[in-house]
Amino acid sequence: MLLKIIICLVLGYLFGSFSTGYVIGKINKVDITKYGSGNPGTTNALRTLGAKAGALTLIGDVLKAIIPILIISHFFFPGEEVLKLLELYTGLGVVIGHNYPVWLKFKGGKGIAATGGVIVAFDPRMIPLGLLLFVGSVALTRFVSVGSLLVSMFLPLWVFIFYPGEIHMLIVALVYTALAFFKHRSNIKRLINGTENKLGQRVKIDNTK
Repeated sequence: MLLKIIICLVLGYLFGSFSTGYVIGKINKVDITKYGSGNPGTTNALRTLGAKAGALTLIGDVLKAIIPILIISHFFFPGEEVLKLLELYTGLGVVIGHNYPVWLKFKGGKGIAATGGVIVAFDPRMIPLGLLLFVGSVALTRFVSVGSLLVSMFLPLWVFIFYPGEIHMLIVALVYTALAFFKHRSNIKRLINGTENKLGQRVKIDNTK
């Protein structure tokens, strides 16, 4: 079992460490890590490079979670009794890789789009309510960070309700939440202080560099 978990984490990490936002930024001749929050994630890509780049980053970060989970479930361990647990571990590897990519000196994003991809692949039943939770909270507050944190809490709550008695799965799901809150600690401070950036605010790019 331990070997299977390690395989899932490593495969997930390899996919997760592909930084979509950073690559798209480089295509646009912008080092996204030097602007805005410095995170190569969807929100900073949106603020720094615009809607198209933000959308492409979102799609890429979601897909890099879906693909390794599908590989695990259909090619590596099909029919495995603890397959859903292994899927969560694979997704956790993706989120860790996204947050701490070795090739960017462990400076990555905050893992929410990747977590969204995990949700899609792990249990598609979560998609409608998850979208409603995220879009609704962001629409009401104009803070992407609020929606992000709520989504991170949605995953373990879902596991608790629909996978009763699966303590191991619940613990792994709670790690997603812990990672999200840790990566959003500066956002949380700004939310408390009333200085958090709202959706739609853009970052000025110095094209003379």
